[in-house]
Amino acid sequence: MDEFELIKKYFQKISKNNNGAKELNEDVFFDRKKGLVVSIDTYNEGIHFPNFKYPNLVIKKIIRSSISDLIAKGVEPKYYFISACGCKKKFTKKNLMIMSNSLRQEQKKYNLKLSGGDTTNFNKISFSVTTVGFAKRIVERNKSKLYDDIYITGNIGDSFLGLNIINKKKKINSKLKKYFIKKYYCPDLPHKISKEIHKFANSSIDVSDGLISDMSKLINKQNLSFEIDINKIPISNALKLYLKKSKELKQKFIFNGDDYQILFTSSKKNRSMIKSLGKRMNQKITIIGNINNSFKNNSIKLSNKPLNLSKFQGYSHKF
Repeated sequence: MDEFELIKKYFQKISKNNNGAKELNEDVFFDRKKGLVVSIDTYNEGIHFPNFKYPNLVIKKIIRSSISDLIAKGVEPKYYFISACGCKKKFTKKNLMIMSNSLRQEQKKYNLKLSGGDTTNFNKISFSVTTVGFAKRIVERNKSKLYDDIYITGNIGDSFLGLNIINKKKKINSKLKKYFIKKYYCPDLPHKISKEIHKFANSSIDVSDGLISDMSKLINKQNLSFEIDINKIPISNALKLYLKKSKELKQKFIFNGDDYQILFTSSKKNRSMIKSLGKRMNQKITIIGNINNSFKNNSIKLSNKPLNLSKFQGYSHKF
């Protein structure tokens, strides 16, 4: 079974008396009365990051992907707790100092405060990060409305090409190589719009496991479907250049996750507001599709031709 089947079968029922847990079908815990929002994520070497060659970049990726859950819900992350599992071969004095400096930089960039954690000794490296924020409301999953526009912030696909370069599956010139590797480790979080997203988003999620996978999760309990146009999915100029030179297809790179952009739906009446906000905040926000009736199947299309959705499902842990 995959991770979502596991949660549904074994753990969802025992969370039913806890409204803040949202039946374990959200990325965050939300206690409305106390205004408390919490998320937790675990990252293992060889799965969530290839290796520990660049501890400064690994720790930045971990922090940014962790706070992304709250940002996508319209919540400003305030505190974080980090637990680290490793050995003296990897957690050298030099590497620990490098990680400490990177954490300090991330705290300054995102106004975060380290508030606790744990350390354990083991021969595999793993991190768990708990992020805490405060809000009177969040933008939830499964609140999309019929005929909503589907939006994505930023660009999609740079991270996956970066991972392929790191794993030596793709060769590229040094300038572009540096760019894509940085995008893998240091995603550009759309944190500026977090305070505004309540004004227009009916439902939202961050793109971590893959665009189609996360879109499916966004409406998984609703009697609705989605249609996404590949031609409308925004990619960077660097990725456009790579695709032109390599003659590879766009769809090979844009559905694999690790983008940490906000995927949200909004009423068509909000188009002008969202466009204006994007310009004011210098934040790219693009319409990539729409929400339909349930009698239509979820679909992606390329130049009005439907593609096989099962080929673009992104990442899921299997058990």
